[in-house]
Amino acid sequence: MEWEVVIGLEIHAQLATQTKIFSGASTAFGAEPNTQACAVDLALPGTLPVFNENALRMAVMFGLAVNSEIGKRSVFDRKNYFYPDLPKGYQTTQLAEPIVGPGHVDIELDDGSTRRVRIHHAHLEEDAGKSLHEDFHGMTGIDLNRAGTPLVEIVSEPDMRSAKEASAYARKIHAIITTLGICDGNMAEGSMRCDCNVSIRPKGQEALGTRTELKNINSFRFIERAIDTEVARQIDLIEDGGRVIQETRLYDPDRNETRSMRSKEEANDYRYFPCPDLLPVIIDDSYIEAIRKDLPELPDARRARFINDYGLSAYDAALLSAYRQQADYFELVVSITGDAKLSANWVTGELARYLNQQDLDISASPVSAEQLGGLINRIKDDTITGKIAKTVFEVLWSDGGTADSIIAAKGLKQVNDAGAIEAMIDQVIAECTPQVEQYIAAEPDKRGKMLGFFMGQVMKLTQGKANPGQVQGVLKKKLDERC
Repeated sequence: MEWEVVIGLEIHAQLATQTKIFSGASTAFGAEPNTQACAVDLALPGTLPVFNENALRMAVMFGLAVNSEIGKRSVFDRKNYFYPDLPKGYQTTQLAEPIVGPGHVDIELDDGSTRRVRIHHAHLEEDAGKSLHEDFHGMTGIDLNRAGTPLVEIVSEPDMRSAKEASAYARKIHAIITTLGICDGNMAEGSMRCDCNVSIRPKGQEALGTRTELKNINSFRFIERAIDTEVARQIDLIEDGGRVIQETRLYDPDRNETRSMRSKEEANDYRYFPCPDLLPVIIDDSYIEAIRKDLPELPDARRARFINDYGLSAYDAALLSAYRQQADYFELVVSITGDAKLSANWVTGELARYLNQQDLDISASPVSAEQLGGLINRIKDDTITGKIAKTVFEVLWSDGGTADSIIAAKGLKQVNDAGAIEAMIDQVIAECTPQVEQYIAAEPDKRGKMLGFFMGQVMKLTQGKANPGQVQGVLKKKLDERC
């Protein structure tokens, strides 16, 4: 039987407020446990929550960015459940009247097409605390620093049909929230987490199958792996005569398997009711329009501009506009070099490779946009070759400085002297007699590829400093004269 995969995502994004959603406690990451939770966060008797307007403003920004309806009246509810890291016994969230209503985003697929993913709604809520297991030898510690941290939970419709589409949607949401500056998007620190609702159904069937929820996935790669693993499990289960149970499951990346955590609760299980300590939030058109007016350029618009203004490919434009810091970095490099394509190649190539190797965000790059722009300018004016530029970049990364100072200190200027280049080519031809004879004996259409060997020898002889264009022209002429 041919199966169709149905996926919906619930993305939790931590809003970049300085204080919590209902108290003045700090939201800074990495503080000592239980140093950033006040009486309000714990709902101690006699305390009352005060709503953080910054969280509201950020939620409205998100809603406008994803073409959503904004709720001019939204209500906070209490979601009641008992868990060690939730001392209040309830989570303050929104159920029936969320701040952000239906909207959509478009994602780009590998075949160049786009798919529209509908957003059901997005609501504001507070985060719970965190259970700590590693340092307590059979016991569990509780850190309440995160309790009360503002989240916006973004709930999609089940519009995705593969793990890759789900990953592309999550990346698009990541690009939007980081561009807006409402979330730092740091998935390793839990600033953005994803629950994946996964089901399968026979292809052509309209009714949805029973879904499972994969909880708290914290990387794009794991989203794809977890979904593919769960889909395979559900197909095997059904084809062996079993049935899928609606439940919450944990993804174990080390074993690449999903495991049952608990049966899936329904809304009734949480006994929602409006929070008696918080009034409904009422906003008007002027509030919404003032926020709309200040929205930054969004990733889709920036991608289109990169294509139209810089002549970049759709792939490069999508890569560079994926998040704001990288797009800003790239545009600063272009402003220095005036060469968008070469700048794009270096940002997505050598720079990205070094950042990935050291697991660094571009905002923490040891090589600034100004330094990279200076290096690219030395390639453009033929001071150094592209190969030597990689050596200069390595020094910039490890020791700092400028391209000019490194080129001067290490004597890396490109060799453009025609006489010197011709002499080196003659030396290579004289030392590579067997290869020259093979070149002469080869069919004319095969000689182009064979030229690469001689180019490599000349560049090796000059330690990569000979002008490649000059070398290729003279080398080909000299070899062809022998044929």
